[in-house]
Amino acid sequence: MMLTAGVSTAASLPPCPSSPNCVSTLARDWHAIAPLRYTSTEAEAVRRLLAVLRAIPRTTIVESGHDSVRVEFRTLIFRFVDDAQFVFDDKTKTIHFRSASRLGYSDMGVNRRRMEEVRKAFEAVQMPEQGAKHPS
Repeated sequence: MMLTAGVSTAASLPPCPSSPNCVSTLARDWHAIAPLRYTSTEAEAVRRLLAVLRAIPRTTIVESGHDSVRVEFRTLIFRFVDDAQFVFDDKTKTIHFRSASRLGYSDMGVNRRRMEEVRKAFEAVQMPEQGAKHPS
């Protein structure tokens, strides 16, 4: 995993191609998907997302920084690679993302389903409050 120090913005997410194998929180057409929201600090949200991503089989975290994460998901049978980028906007407490297949035209909805599963898991993960005491 590579740690990055650069500042990312949602605008750095590339647009989806015309093919139906991509979803993006910045798209305004049928590629559109809702972003993730958080109420914690940005650092806690990054840790929370990384915990969710690490639990997904065949997932490689390519880069992780204080405001962005890049991952590769591999399909089970043919090992096709899907690339996903997550960009944190701490001002709006929003995580924008894009997920797209590297090859082919249609992904049969795999990227959308996977990102909705990421959302479900992200919302389910409870991070300890800062300064909270844990039972011994």
